[in-house]
Amino acid sequence: QVQLVESGGGLVQPGGSLRLSCAASGFSWKNYRMSWYRQVPGKGRELVAGIASNGGSTDYADSVKGRFTISRDHAKNTVYLQMNSLKSEDTAVYYCMADWRLINRVYWGQGTQVTVSS
Repeated sequence: QVQLVESGGGLVQPGGSLRLSCAASGFSWKNYRMSWYRQVPGKGRELVAGIASNGGSTDYADSVKGRFTISRDHAKNTVYLQMNSLKSEDTAVYYCMADWRLINRVYWGQGTQVTVSS
């Protein structure tokens, strides 16, 4: 059974930090590029950060560069999103996504809420 389980969301004050985790199981995770997306009500999902299957390259949305860091731990089948200097505009539901373009396979997690507010 394929699972992507996000955790680590919550309420944080502006300027604070959170670390999101996404634990993968049920598929050959090491072959998949991993990404974090976010979505606010009434808008489509926005790519926040991505990391290659081997962890060798990363990319970020301009709005989070220098504040967020994506990483993956192959021993734990987990991808992380370290979020620092959080702003109110970072408030959203954050989703983990796994994709392997070679076989056109995509999996999504259920999402975790991040709220940045004083």
